[in-house]
Amino acid sequence: MRRITGKAKDETLIELQNASDSQVTDESSGNGLKEAPLPGHTETDKLHSNKDTVFFRDGVRRIDFVLSYVDDKDGEKKQERRREFEANLEKAGLELETEDKSDSKDQKTYFLKIHAPWDVLATYADVLKIKVPFKESDIPHGQDVPLEWLSHPFRLPDHVMHPQPDYFTYPFDKTKTDFFLISDKDTFFPPSTRNRIVFYILARCPYYKEGRKDRGKTGIKRLLSNGTYTAAFPLHDSHKLFPLGGKCGETILKMFTCRYWKKARNAECESERYNLYEHWARFLCFYKEQPLNLIRKYYGEKIGIYFAWLGFYTEMLFFAAVMGLICFTYGVLSYDDNISSQEICHPKIGGRIVMCPLCDKKCPFWKLNSTCLSSWQSHLFDNEGTVFFAIFMGIWVTLFLEFWKRRQARLEYEWDLVDFEEEQQQLQIRPEFEIRCTNRRLNKITKEMEPYLPVTSKCARFCLSAATVIFWISLIVACIIGVIAYRLAVYAAFASIIKDPMRKIQLVGRFITPQLATSVTASCINFVIIMILNFFYERVAIWITDLEIPKTHLEYENRLTMKMFLFQFVNYYSSCFYVAFFKGKFVGYPGDYSYMFGNWSNLRNEECDPGGCLIELTTQLVIVMTGKQLCGNIQEALLPLIRNWWSGRRGRHNPENHYSRWEQDHVLQNFSQLGLFYEYLEMVVQFGFITLFVASFPLAPLLALFNNILEIRVDAWKFTTQFKRPMASKARNIGAWQEILNAVAILSVVTNAFIMAFTSDMIPRMVYLYAYSKESSMRGYVNNSLSIYDISQIPERNMPEDNWFDNATSTCRYRDYRYPPGHQREYTHTMQFWHILAAKMAFIIIMEHVVFVVKFFVAWMIPDVPSDVKARIKRERYLIQEYLHNYEVEQLKLQLSASFITEPQSEMTLTPDKHEVLSECL
Repeated sequence: MRRITGKAKDETLIELQNASDSQVTDESSGNGLKEAPLPGHTETDKLHSNKDTVFFRDGVRRIDFVLSYVDDKDGEKKQERRREFEANLEKAGLELETEDKSDSKDQKTYFLKIHAPWDVLATYADVLKIKVPFKESDIPHGQDVPLEWLSHPFRLPDHVMHPQPDYFTYPFDKTKTDFFLISDKDTFFPPSTRNRIVFYILARCPYYKEGRKDRGKTGIKRLLSNGTYTAAFPLHDSHKLFPLGGKCGETILKMFTCRYWKKARNAECESERYNLYEHWARFLCFYKEQPLNLIRKYYGEKIGIYFAWLGFYTEMLFFAAVMGLICFTYGVLSYDDNISSQEICHPKIGGRIVMCPLCDKKCPFWKLNSTCLSSWQSHLFDNEGTVFFAIFMGIWVTLFLEFWKRRQARLEYEWDLVDFEEEQQQLQIRPEFEIRCTNRRLNKITKEMEPYLPVTSKCARFCLSAATVIFWISLIVACIIGVIAYRLAVYAAFASIIKDPMRKIQLVGRFITPQLATSVTASCINFVIIMILNFFYERVAIWITDLEIPKTHLEYENRLTMKMFLFQFVNYYSSCFYVAFFKGKFVGYPGDYSYMFGNWSNLRNEECDPGGCLIELTTQLVIVMTGKQLCGNIQEALLPLIRNWWSGRRGRHNPENHYSRWEQDHVLQNFSQLGLFYEYLEMVVQFGFITLFVASFPLAPLLALFNNILEIRVDAWKFTTQFKRPMASKARNIGAWQEILNAVAILSVVTNAFIMAFTSDMIPRMVYLYAYSKESSMRGYVNNSLSIYDISQIPERNMPEDNWFDNATSTCRYRDYRYPPGHQREYTHTMQFWHILAAKMAFIIIMEHVVFVVKFFVAWMIPDVPSDVKARIKRERYLIQEYLHNYEVEQLKLQLSASFITEPQSEMTLTPDKHEVLSECL
């Protein structure tokens, strides 16, 4: 089936520039351009020979959308659906052209090309209230910034950063076409807007026969899900059109085929896709700014706002990374001044302190100096600089969110999104909601009948959704408990293996303690469980969100966002919360240890290393955070390359004049409606890691910075080369993610305060230094922080099987503040314990209040919308109203003058008052 409708082929003459490498060489040796063909010469053969085009066969009508399908065993039913669907598309005004399967490379796939003529574009632009330019802006841009020359190395060329001039815009009105700047109807609406309009029609076009109302048989999404069509996508840009003039008023255009990966011989031929690839998608541009205006123009505002947020987040990470690196450097430089570690490693201090067994039966008594290395490692992250860094990050996260609001407000103004939210709520109703909600009611505002979901159905669906989310979160908690049980059970095995003098692994045992081995293996197992649960829950979350039938796309994304983040929060952070706030806090003491499932379980609660639990939290954070980022980058960067190699996808080296543009794009990956959702989710989870637990690992922002520099270019590369062109859609902000970031920012102040108080050893050291040290130094702190227990009082179940001390000592030490044996209050907490606890609570209260006061003060000082943007918005609204009023006045004058000419003189004399009143109003 080949169908060509609409304008005739001979309306406009076009010459195609051949794109093969041999012809490019010829161009370089010649003048680079062929002479335009004379009117009357046939162009059909030349047009048909080069398939790398974004136009119909007539070379005039642009391809706005492409549908593909194949014949299969269920062909008759699907063919009937396609026939009805395409007939209804033509009734809606769209023009269609089909490429037979014999012309495709695989000899199986049909391609249906869709073109929206001007009448259709104008009608739906009016319906969707799409803003279009009516006058070039005369508002001057901001003043030059001092020392602006310092930023020149990071700048991009002006034609890339600002691909089009700034205009005053107004919602399109089909009855006022002369009000807008329409110089050429074919190029007035950019491709992204044309694609959006066509998809709006496709999503609501029925495929049932005329006279048979079946609301379920509506929309391209339904046809894609049932296999009637295999793909639906707009084409990437690859051409530039230039008017060359013509005889007798004819328009002759020359069309250049432009490769996105290769610099064109003619500088004017460079397409938008080439500029994106050259200045944005290449990793060597990592230090350059992003061409946000070009991204917005090519992909739409929704994708543009994501990359604007990601770029701003990465810029702000630079300051956090520098400060974290300074704090870590301080830990390294103060390495030799760490008196506590010196005492632990000293053979006459730590070498003479015998510690109580860390587990039942399998764990022996051990010397304190065996933890020498871990105590030095702990000092790198657990030092005085960490407190300063935790407070700094509490303020940094506020500055990041407040400055992002200002940046977002500026983008809303520059991208004409200031009044968009109300339009989106009213106009972007999901087709699935319209189809599945058969009940109708009167809208009190529009006074029109609209679909709605009954309250009873809504409540039932919500309850089922909530129960499903609770079940999966409970499953995560159960898995975390299983990992904790693994830690308790396997610790004894590691202790017996690493510390067994008969085994030939002493070299390893010197550097790997049982605590470290247990922590690393448990973290790896926990990471694997996280990824498995994440894989399954993603599909469950989408299913239950579809079940709720949200009304608008925005509502759908917000609901899915909250479900997914709640799950991811528990999934990724629960293990870190356990290590930070539960491990080593409910241990008991020798003779009265606490057990996970009661005394019958033999799973004794874990103790912290004498150097503290902070190093274990650091280990957990590093493994989960870096593991997730590494897996994400491999999945995003390497898997597409492997998939392309495995499928044998035709790429750059194929001659495009034998490989059509729609086939080139057809083999690219689909960019799903939830594609950006996963990108946001990945970054917000990372944001949680670098804020909630940053006190335990100051280098986390640095790792995140390196990851994000790579992430921006990988995402850009995927969008430019690996994905079909996404549907352009609008968004004025990052949606529900903004509220999630605010909640994480507030929670991070609390978690870091508790980490510094209860996980770090900073508070006990400070209390000892200022209240208990006789020399006003840290000497003697290790001995002060360890309590004494009488070995003869240890129950049989807690004693090691191999007592290698042979009664050489009668006491052992354990980490706590309790009275020694023989004291009238033996084994109860000392007064120092209560002093330390009071100091911890005071620190939490003071730190939280200081950070929160600074946060709210900074938020109050920094307005969400810059003052110059507010002024510009008011000025633009005023000018728009003025220009619109002047236009209406001119139109009314024209109507009056026309009425004076056409009305009979007798009628004019009968109604003088009417004309006098109108003249006075004008």
